[in-house]
Amino acid sequence: MDTGGLTLRGLTRAPETRRPLIGVTTSELRKAETVSPTPEGEPPRHEMALGLTYMKAVEVAGGVPVVIPPMETGLIGALLEHLDGVCLSGGPDIHPDHYGEEPHDQLGPTAPDLDHFELEIARKADALMMPVLAICRGMQALNISRGGTLLQHIPDRWVDVEHRQKMPGQTAAHRVDLDPKSNLALIVGSPVIAVNSFHHQAVEKVGERLVATGWAPDGATEAIEDPDREFMLGVQWHAELMVDQPEQYRLFRQFVAAAEEFSVIRLTEATR
Repeated sequence: MDTGGLTLRGLTRAPETRRPLIGVTTSELRKAETVSPTPEGEPPRHEMALGLTYMKAVEVAGGVPVVIPPMETGLIGALLEHLDGVCLSGGPDIHPDHYGEEPHDQLGPTAPDLDHFELEIARKADALMMPVLAICRGMQALNISRGGTLLQHIPDRWVDVEHRQKMPGQTAAHRVDLDPKSNLALIVGSPVIAVNSFHHQAVEKVGERLVATGWAPDGATEAIEDPDREFMLGVQWHAELMVDQPEQYRLFRQFVAAAEEFSVIRLTEATR
């Protein structure tokens, strides 16, 4: 499999071609009261929060990353006209109102309006057949956008695997066993992958036309995909923090390659 310019412990950019535009959602906001301004700075206000590692992972895989801020959902269609792929990023818990359940007493902080925005991004990108890579909370949002549900508190069912590790994100916490026939296993080149872990919720009922393709040793779902789509994958781990690992890099590289192909197809159709 072409690794697109990868060197094992140091990454170089993928070969220069027409770089696809990849939108990365902002799935977390910082409230004004949690922001400490400098004396010379502007007054505290709500801010977007998004780790730069997402952007670096897209860039090193050959894409041009663009941050998607929260916006009126009526603008999403106009935005997606200019994108070739969408990465749904990690963040806080998704409120169970979005899949018809009552909140668990261990539910963390939520932002229902932000949930609604990201779910609309997922649905509209899906309708356009756009490549989607969904990470951590993003995988959960993808699942909900297809009618799936979440297990709101993993310790209610599983306690043998540490799903919220205390080690740095570049360090693997456990393995994930992949369906060897899945798109994901073909992309990473192995039926087993070592991953980090920073979540306390998990996919429960898998959404329509999605299948579970990866599992933690305790049985928690760690990957989902639409097998009939060129690229629609969700992973529960933060692959962007481990992109210096060849198998994690391949995930981003294949995502960007699918976005390149999507761009060509859309341009061809537009010029007919």
